[in-house]
Amino acid sequence: MASNEECILVTGGSGFVGTQCIIHCLTAGYRVKTTVRSLDRKESVLRTLQAAGAPKPESVSFVEADLTKDDGWKEAVQDCSYVLHVASPFPTEAPKHENDLIIPARDGTLRVLRAARDAGVKRVVITSSFAAMGHGHRNRDPTKPFTEEDWTDVNGPGVGAYEKSKTLAERAAWDFIEKEGGSLELSVVNPVSIMGPVLGSDTSTSIEVAIRMLNGAVPGCPNIEFGIVDVRDVADLHLLAMTHPKAKGERFLCMAPPAMSIKDMALTFHERLGPKARKVPTRTIPNFVLRFLGLFDSGIALVVPFLGESRPGSNEKARTLLGWNPRSNADAVTASAESLIQLGLVKV
Repeated sequence: MASNEECILVTGGSGFVGTQCIIHCLTAGYRVKTTVRSLDRKESVLRTLQAAGAPKPESVSFVEADLTKDDGWKEAVQDCSYVLHVASPFPTEAPKHENDLIIPARDGTLRVLRAARDAGVKRVVITSSFAAMGHGHRNRDPTKPFTEEDWTDVNGPGVGAYEKSKTLAERAAWDFIEKEGGSLELSVVNPVSIMGPVLGSDTSTSIEVAIRMLNGAVPGCPNIEFGIVDVRDVADLHLLAMTHPKAKGERFLCMAPPAMSIKDMALTFHERLGPKARKVPTRTIPNFVLRFLGLFDSGIALVVPFLGESRPGSNEKARTLLGWNPRSNADAVTASAESLIQLGLVKV
């Protein structure tokens, strides 16, 4: 149990990962501050924390701060020992201009780091992404697992605005620490697609896949395979990266291998949910059909670059260095589905 004297700032506390990080920090005995873009979100976050059974949710303090503005960040980091910088833009469709994503992600990260350095924060943990590791690689052996040594080539084939934004933001963070960070320490967590239990209507783009499948809103399964990790394990790795001495100056690929295909997810839903999965399709949609549909649907266009590709990854570093032990991806996607059904966010 942590000392109650230590305070953690969690940025983006209303988000899917941010809320779970708050719960984990409270459970570990820390005091928690969180940023929201508008204090109008405070009551809904508190209700979510209470419903999830978080200890002392009323003790969480809220600061209004936006990644695109300087206002609020000095107040947010004041008296904090650590910062979990979780907040980041994540699109549900491709943006019209890539800088609409890149600039807020990069400049917002630097804003948080500067404020943390100036306030004497010990360590910042940044939520980056597998998107900063696993894309744009030419002539790579498809069977070789990605690790923390890998970086996305922002000029490589099939690299979109989101991948660029996460890569450039993380690169900027490491450069800042090296050149201007002073005594501030940095660790980075790079999750794959985040599933697991939904606590409210604020979900992730990954959860949208499960919602559309359970609602029968998709005619079949795209030929896509991706890494999965449970949101509770993402939060757990953030806390390990925050306090573990060996996490200083390290990045950690956050996933529960092996990767999972959309069809595997569909079959898992049928196996574990029974009749509640009756709308979930199990037939595969041909690649050429999705490429055609992607011309008219920007949401579909986001997945077209990943058709037929495999991106295996290794979580060995997090497991061996920090003792992290994630749930299986089948457990993670089942938890997503069960919580969506329980909250009435899908009609089965």
